[in-house]
Amino acid sequence: MTPDDPLLTILACPLDKGPLTLTPDREALCNPRLHLRYPIVDGIPQLLPSSGIRIPADEAQEVNGSRTPGEGRPD
Repeated sequence: MTPDDPLLTILACPLDKGPLTLTPDREALCNPRLHLRYPIVDGIPQLLPSSGIRIPADEAQEVNGSRTPGEGRPD
């Protein structure tokens, strides 16, 4: 998955239905509001509520700060 992937505009967190941000390493999608990270396995985002991995608040904000235009759903 790449930052300009059109799929990012429609993917949403399964818990709060808000936009997700691709992590800089492109291996996960992050929800900075809930401090959750969802892995991307073989190019497929694992967006089940049970797949969310809790991350520290500072890491979530760092990922959110690196969001580029067009990434994630419009707020």
